[in-house]
Amino acid sequence: MKENVLDVLMYLFEHYMDEEVNVDSDEEVLRTELSQAGFPEGQISKAFAWLEDLHEQPEAFPHGSRKQRQAMRIYTSEEADRLEVEGRGFLLFLEQVGVLDPVARECVIGKAMALEVEEFDLEQLKWVVLMVLFNRPASRETAHWMEDLVFSGSGSMH
Repeated sequence: MKENVLDVLMYLFEHYMDEEVNVDSDEEVLRTELSQAGFPEGQISKAFAWLEDLHEQPEAFPHGSRKQRQAMRIYTSEEADRLEVEGRGFLLFLEQVGVLDPVARECVIGKAMALEVEEFDLEQLKWVVLMVLFNRPASRETAHWMEDLVFSGSGSMH
């Protein structure tokens, strides 16, 4: 049986990312399907709360704030423990190549920290990045690049 919120979110994303599914209006149908797929009700509820919070995140970094874009991110000890060096390096890479702006980066970090996953690895972080990018209409192009990276294990910015 699948146990954590990230598994529920990954299932939803894999099955509905190409469809125009409104999580709010289709929530009961989705809850039923998730339950039939073997996900516990508690994890389903947490996944929907996670998605609701994701939809409430700020959209974009203010234009003209170049100085803030070059700021260094200092991780708390809890964040450093959860994201580990490889994950933090990956987030820095995504920011340097323009996939994430500081607002999206903070959203990814916050959403990763909100997941109840004991061992959080790079592949799981990639899923969180993908979900955050797909939630931001301005980031759809980079979201497709990230989707290729998640599903194929490779990604090229060209």
